[in-house]
Amino acid sequence: MRRLTLKHLETIVAVAQSGTIAAAAENLNVTAAALTSRIKLLEDDVGLALFDRTGGRLRLTNAGQQVVSVATRIDRTLAELKTTLSAHKDKRSGRVTIGVTSTAQYFAPRLIAAFARGNPRIDISVTVGNRATIVAAVRDQTVDIALMGSPPKDFPVTSEIFGPHPQVVIAPPEHSMAKRVGIDKTELCHEGFVIREEGSGTRNVFDAFFGGMVLPPPRVHVEIGSNETVKQAVMAGLGLTLISAHTIEAEVAEGRLVILDVVGLPIMRQWFAVRHGQREISPAARTTWDFIVSDGRGFLPKIALPKE
Repeated sequence: MRRLTLKHLETIVAVAQSGTIAAAAENLNVTAAALTSRIKLLEDDVGLALFDRTGGRLRLTNAGQQVVSVATRIDRTLAELKTTLSAHKDKRSGRVTIGVTSTAQYFAPRLIAAFARGNPRIDISVTVGNRATIVAAVRDQTVDIALMGSPPKDFPVTSEIFGPHPQVVIAPPEHSMAKRVGIDKTELCHEGFVIREEGSGTRNVFDAFFGGMVLPPPRVHVEIGSNETVKQAVMAGLGLTLISAHTIEAEVAEGRLVILDVVGLPIMRQWFAVRHGQREISPAARTTWDFIVSDGRGFLPKIALPKE
């Protein structure tokens, strides 16, 4: 079977359908001699007759029927491949996987929904997780694009900023500092804090903001792996927290949480679209990427912040 080609299979199918070499040659626009040579070459190669030549017409043998069956499956597979490759060329269709850090989930659904409305032929799959989970997904190339804070630095990535990402300290509205202006962060060292788990982007900001102080860092009462639970803990009076302002839009608007006016805050980080630096991006993923980078800022939560 080393000399088998698609032309050989095409010949066998054409002869089987037409019943004669002459008719098949006319359909394929080749000479009858060429088809005869192809059939003989293939029969010699497999060591079996593919056609019964009695009765004036060529009829498939059992071996020939097996060849036609395989040829039909190959033709179907090649048609599917053509469709798939055409989709890859089409910037408006295909499948895109997006990784969303748990903090970005407060605006990502609005952004993705808006994109999906304008691009109904692009199927989108979304994975939500903490920073470590989404970084691993980018590293392992199981997502095409990730929405996160600072991009990872331990493997090659391509990243672009699409909007500001402020970090603030929040408290319940009845807290003694709730209405104060210009709070020095050293005063916060006497407060209990509810913070995110090690490895989260918010935890990294907390450690950086309070690191290197002469006074002891703030007392940590609770360490929690969910922004929602952190907010509930703060509202219940378990402590303050340093958190993304984009996670508290509803609670601040409803008066259930307040942003403290702390000197040096908000810390203005950035939101990034990130992808693996060695991953070839598909046209559909490129369309998604361009939308996030150009329009993503417009879907970020709107919240009044203390002046830096």
